Amino acid sequence: MTNTSITCQGWTGRLDMGLAPRELEATLLAAADLTVKQVAQVMGIAPKTVEKRLEAARLKLGSKTIRGLVLEAFKRQIISPAATALALMMVIHGMIGDDQVMRIRRGGNGGERRVELRVAARRVEQQLMAA
Repeated sequence: MTNTSITCQGWTGRLDMGLAPRELEATLLAAADLTVKQVAQVMGIAPKTVEKRLEAARLKLGSKTIRGLVLEAFKRQIISPAATALALMMVIHGMIGDDQVMRIRRGGNGGERRVELRVAARRVEQQLMAA
């Protein structure tokens, strides 16, 4: 199974849209407002290599600047904020109807939880006796 996306620094990028994986990773980090030196540190490569990867991505998308590269990648939906992916996951999770979502979670010392469990147990006992 192959991955179709990369997530870095709060951004998600699609690999099937024409950019090489390292070009996409550098573009995602540039979108996260990192400098070339910071991108190089995160990727574990030399700053000149980062410049070459960003330059290649910039030429593929026809942009004049790195800022233009990020904007063009965003317009073409190559990159998107990871929050959109998170929101999509939350919507899908809600559609599944998992019981874990419906659980009542309350903070505190647990006293309310014990009372709530007792009330629920009494109701179950009453239903069993009535049946």
